[in-house]
Amino acid sequence: MASGNPLATGRPVTDRVGEEDSRIEVVGLTKRFLTPKGDAFTALHDVTFTVEPGRFCAIVGPTGCGKSTTLSMVSGLDRPSEGVVRVGGRQVRGVTDGISFMFQTDALLPWKTVLGNVELGPVFRGMAKARARELARDWLRRVGLAGFEDHHPHQLSGGMRKRVAMAAALINEPKILLMDEPFGALDVQTKAIMQTELLGLWEQLRPSVLFITHDLDEAVALADRVVVMTSGPGSVKAVYDVDLPRPRGAVQDLRYEPRFLEIQQRIWQSLREEVERAYARTAGVNA
Repeated sequence: MASGNPLATGRPVTDRVGEEDSRIEVVGLTKRFLTPKGDAFTALHDVTFTVEPGRFCAIVGPTGCGKSTTLSMVSGLDRPSEGVVRVGGRQVRGVTDGISFMFQTDALLPWKTVLGNVELGPVFRGMAKARARELARDWLRRVGLAGFEDHHPHQLSGGMRKRVAMAAALINEPKILLMDEPFGALDVQTKAIMQTELLGLWEQLRPSVLFITHDLDEAVALADRVVVMTSGPGSVKAVYDVDLPRPRGAVQDLRYEPRFLEIQQRIWQSLREEVERAYARTAGVNA
């Protein structure tokens, strides 16, 4: 990689990130579905929040509150029943350029090697194959997978597959990174390592991030802002700014700091009511 490229040195790409075209605005978002019986079901109601350019925003809430539905409409994979989503001031009407998506389940092609999976994005964008391969090797080195280029996904551990997925998402230098519980299936120790690695890579590129999680500790450790959703139909109950300094270092150490615990407890007081309400509703249905 050429020495003039800031990614080669690990320096923050301050001239690219933080641009206004990476602002996410969700305004009055409502989404309704038809149930199998033909009844109208409201998943989201009047959801409004903003993710400033280059900032990390986490959304937490009970199961079924519409977190993933919100993400699908920001990405352009789905459309709202009411309200609007804007990216960079432009209304989202389809899949938006400059967005990378990282899912909870592996979205890797099993028949392709690790290197083949990571180089796919640049190749689809028209980059020469040799250059895409060079870039993919560099990103695999960044995520600690140098030497595993010729392995296939089934030959890797869960944490290693997540590293591949991160490399595949970030190699495109997205202006916006959407993450839907990407570490939810990992064990606690691997999850903490992946969270720390994500923070380090995000510091280099600084895309705007919208991160869905059920794990409040994860939200506080990673995010600049935490949006708390109500139980269904989902709406924004509260928004909390996380003033922990950056860079934050190892997530497993951060969780013992007094300020972290203070913020976590304050948000939990709001989130707990919604979790209990959602549990009571499902318990009543199952009774």
